[in-house]
Amino acid sequence: MVTGAIASSLQGAPRTTHDIDVVVTMKTDDADTLINAFPPPDYYLDKGSIIEAIKRKSSFNLVEVNTGFKVDFWLLTDDPFDQSRFSRKSTEELEELRVYVSTPEDTILMKLKWARMMGGSKKQFTDALRVYELQHGVLDTDYLERWAGELGVKMLLERIREESSVV
Repeated sequence: MVTGAIASSLQGAPRTTHDIDVVVTMKTDDADTLINAFPPPDYYLDKGSIIEAIKRKSSFNLVEVNTGFKVDFWLLTDDPFDQSRFSRKSTEELEELRVYVSTPEDTILMKLKWARMMGGSKKQFTDALRVYELQHGVLDTDYLERWAGELGVKMLLERIREESSVV
């Protein structure tokens, strides 16, 4: 499932990014399949990092060697919010590919969570604000409220409401 700046660019205001964030479910047996799909010398994937990330439910990355462009793979965790947002993913058409993308509500919530974890990151907050402004009419506000409280970002969500240019 595509998340991060790509998701917020699709749902809010486009901006440049240095990577793609993807939430995945994988088993250790899947490591070789992924490595074979992105073979050296054009791509760099470390099998040990993949296996370790799968065991710890953490992250690993794929790097396109010629450009340095990076894909961050985040393993789906057992965290209730991670499970919720993964179950709610939507399907989008991107460059003739059908991909799963985080819902606008979950994009906003994750951006606010990252903003809080990064000590008030303006970039993360602005991404969330732009998604809120563009998707305001279709957002599940009950879902936003509930998870904002659970994630400790209720004040940031309130700030978005105050600063948004939604009428």
